[in-house]
Formats: sequence, structure tokens, C-alpha cells
Amino acid sequence: MFTAQNFQSGIAAEELAARSYRMGGGEIRAMRWRCPEGELDMVVDLPDEIVFVEVKARRHHDPGAVTERQWARIGAAATRYLAEQTDGSRPCRFDLALVDRFGRLERIENARAFDGW
Repeated sequence: MFTAQNFQSGIAAEELAARSYRMGGGEIRAMRWRCPEGELDMVVDLPDEIVFVEVKARRHHDPGAVTERQWARIGAAATRYLAEQTDGSRPCRFDLALVDRFGRLERIENARAFDGW
């Protein structure tokens, strides 16, 4: 069930993840970027690559929190983003940012391969 509290938890988790990427030298290119294929929680510009970050706020860190269907939508949205917003020359990756109920962040880099999109 979707509630205002869940929405606020999600926003707080995205802000925590964004702060983490900024501290690591990343520039946030987009937050909650939407297109017909889906939504990208965050797009980060690192010196060597573009990172598409899926953020999940859950009671516990669960790398399985993103289903195959969700990954497919994220991949399709990332493909659209690359076509519309970049020249397509830079490497990309998908990261998963997990935030638990205590506000602890776990970043899983390369959580999903970009090949095949």
C-alpha cells in the first residue's frame, strides 16, 4: 500500500544516495527522470561513466528488491535517456542503492549489466 510516509521515505533515501555519489565526485544529472518506458531514480555523471541508480528504501537491505520486470523497465528508460540526453559515447552501469529503516546506505555497483538493452 502506498502512503505519504512511504513517499517521504523514498525521497529521503534518494537524497541520501545522491549525497553519497556527490561525495564520491559524481554530478547528479537527473532525479526521478520519467519517460514512457519508466522512471530512473537517479542518473549520475562520474568522470568515466554514466550511472543509473535504482534506490530502494526498505526495512532491511535486500538486493533482490528489484524484480526482473522492474530491471527491464529501468533498462528501457536508461536506453531512452541515453538516446535523448547523451551522445551515447560513454560507458554506463546500473547501481542499486539500498537504504534501511535506520538510514544506512549500501551501494551495489554494477548491480545489473547494461548489455542487452
